[in-house]
Amino acid sequence: MEKVVIIGTGCAGLTAALYTARADLSPLVLTGTMPGGLLTTTSIVENFPGFPEGIDGYELMTRMQKQAERFGARVQFGTVESVDFGGSPLKLVVDGDPIEAQTVIIASGAGHRHLGLESEELLEKKGVTYCATCDGALPMFRNQPLVVVGGGDSACEEASYLTRFASKVYLVHRRNELRASKIMAERTLANPKIEMVWDSAVTEVLDVKKDEVTGVRLKNLKTGQESTLDCAGLFVAIGHVPNTGLFKGIVDMDENGYIQPKRGTETNIPGVFVAGDCSDPVYRQAITAAGLGCASAIDAERYLAALNA
Repeated sequence: MEKVVIIGTGCAGLTAALYTARADLSPLVLTGTMPGGLLTTTSIVENFPGFPEGIDGYELMTRMQKQAERFGARVQFGTVESVDFGGSPLKLVVDGDPIEAQTVIIASGAGHRHLGLESEELLEKKGVTYCATCDGALPMFRNQPLVVVGGGDSACEEASYLTRFASKVYLVHRRNELRASKIMAERTLANPKIEMVWDSAVTEVLDVKKDEVTGVRLKNLKTGQESTLDCAGLFVAIGHVPNTGLFKGIVDMDENGYIQPKRGTETNIPGVFVAGDCSDPVYRQAITAAGLGCASAIDAERYLAALNA
């Protein structure tokens, strides 16, 4: 039986692995379908403490994994197919194989909601991105016109943040008014570097043939009229989708699928803890995920100490 099973190898999962490994708990860490998590899709990370020159997202996650493995964490490529948290021990099925554990840390992360365009997928990391605070300051975007898609607080925050670097920011929204909170909407509309594009949707990202973003094709949803807008980058800010479907009906969640901890990182299931973006609809940063991973490891260690006392 495993003492600790960690689901996910993003910043939260690998930090939890580091702390539980250093506590001699020999954690089993399951990668899921995206080893390293969302950060591996970011070309360079400039806001993770300790790397003044920035660091490639994939390299950062590789380093974190090696650090955890140095102290005895065991990283296994595998996807959790089902869980049974109805008693003790906790039971999981990973790629058809049963695993039993005394504690489980859920660090399954969240995914960016995409527009669903083929051109969007082909130009990801080549001018299409999902995180302004991660990528907005990159040289390729500086002093260039940029497009943000969305109408909520996240989109407004992204657009406002990008005005520090862009020559102009176009905020494209499907409706004729923002869904953001009143104060955020007012700030956005008052910003002289942000131009609203109402009642519109991006139907294509240009230019796949050039292998870089040169603009977007828009469709006015009221008139049907199509147009193009020149830009050097497309920032999609239409929400996140927590990777928690596996735990629906088992672990308490909010209406959007984010797992809700009860105290610290404890869930409603004894011995099951949660960390990172799958429980954080607010910050969604690498450093906050790492902090929650640390907290979940400490909570799991204390739970095991009390269990085996």
